[in-house]
Amino acid sequence: MFSQLLRRRASHNRRAGFSLIELLIVIAIILIILAVALPRLGKARLFAQEMAAKKAISTIHTEQAQYYSQYGAYATTLTQLGPPASGAATASSADLIDRDLATGEKGGFKFNLQQTPTGYVILANPALFGTTGSHTYFSDQSMTIHEHTGQEPATPNDPILGETVQQQQPAKQ
Repeated sequence: MFSQLLRRRASHNRRAGFSLIELLIVIAIILIILAVALPRLGKARLFAQEMAAKKAISTIHTEQAQYYSQYGAYATTLTQLGPPASGAATASSADLIDRDLATGEKGGFKFNLQQTPTGYVILANPALFGTTGSHTYFSDQSMTIHEHTGQEPATPNDPILGETVQQQQPAKQ
């Protein structure tokens, strides 16, 4: 009777947990799912950062128009569009964009605002090409955004956002 009780208890203990093989199979399945999901997550993150960069360029355009209407000229640096260190907004710090963008780096992109004889130029380049972005952007007071696929900075000769080079070529007659 006692030996039967011990045998039942021993067989019950063996059935209560997972075997090593079952655990290894579960871990293998989890690793396969991760191997499929992680590259897609990285691409989604890259896409989101590029969309945020395009939105930041649009924000700079909007705030440049606001700055022009208040002070009669375009801002020459992002700092001029940013918040003041203290006190009220002035021409040197108009408080039109957030502090992150005013420093020139936001969302994995570096932004550069340059003055030109006719207005301004905005350049946006990934901080780590291939990791935070795979395109560079150029825009000016015309508010069109040019996109370059590659590490080189975008120029006005690059396609306008959403168009291909062929779409921008004038029709031959």
